[in-house]
Amino acid sequence: MSDGTSSQPAAVFLDALGTLVSLAPPWSPLVTLLRERHGVVVAPDDARRAMLAEMDYYRRNCVRAADVTSLAALRVQCAMIVRERLEPLLDALSDAEIVAALLGALRFTPYDDVPSALARWREAGCALIVASNWDISLHDVLESTGLRPLLDGVVCSAQVGASKPSPAIFAAALALAGVSADRAVHIGDSLEEDVAGARAAGIEPILLNRGGEAIETEGDLRVIATLSEC
Repeated sequence: MSDGTSSQPAAVFLDALGTLVSLAPPWSPLVTLLRERHGVVVAPDDARRAMLAEMDYYRRNCVRAADVTSLAALRVQCAMIVRERLEPLLDALSDAEIVAALLGALRFTPYDDVPSALARWREAGCALIVASNWDISLHDVLESTGLRPLLDGVVCSAQVGASKPSPAIFAAALALAGVSADRAVHIGDSLEEDVAGARAAGIEPILLNRGGEAIETEGDLRVIATLSEC
């Protein structure tokens, strides 16, 4: 973890989507599932627009889904977004059928560098905590991708009731890890959510730029392309 200028941290906090796991574009699987399960033919471009609208709604509202009941309600609301964008094609489908199709279209996969990085940090004695803007189902996603046994804890925005860049989610991660802010680092792919949020909480941020895009940064910020660089 050390870059030669700082000491080994006691805890490593990690964002989830874009850092630990990738999400394959869900509109193509949605088209396939609707056709195979219900005989509904949706144009790929229409499915893409509907899913992008649903994903935007989800990002703004996932903090509300802190238990099974509120998660189910959020999923129905997301289904309604898709239903409205694809009217009248989905009129014959129930909310439950649309929710099932949406969930089936989500394919999360760990990045190749993740398991070895987690193993290396754990061997070095670091507490490994996920701190991510996600609903309560983040625990299930990490289990299904095989990452949960490699981690020491998970904090999602829905559990805390606040989303990054709020310092609250980082405070919860610090409490879970049992370390002070100056003994932790946070790795994530968002300048606004991860970098600004970690700094506001007094935690050293590391920006993960997997795509290698040109990024304008402020202050002394470490930028990496893969987790193998830490």
